[in-house]
Amino acid sequence: STVTLDHLGPMVVNTDGTLSRIANWDRMAEIEKKTTLRVLGKRNKQRLEALK
Repeated sequence: STVTLDHLGPMVVNTDGTLSRIANWDRMAEIEKKTTLRVLGKRNKQRLEALK
């Protein structure tokens, strides 16, 4: 059995390596979500590299 968590929004990598989600994801406009995903992808990658 699987659980879908897409409605909670993308995972955010915090500077200390912990994970969180965007609290207001369900209330964001589509353009905000697209921008957030673009920025978040880059930021998460940088933070993961810094933690290595």
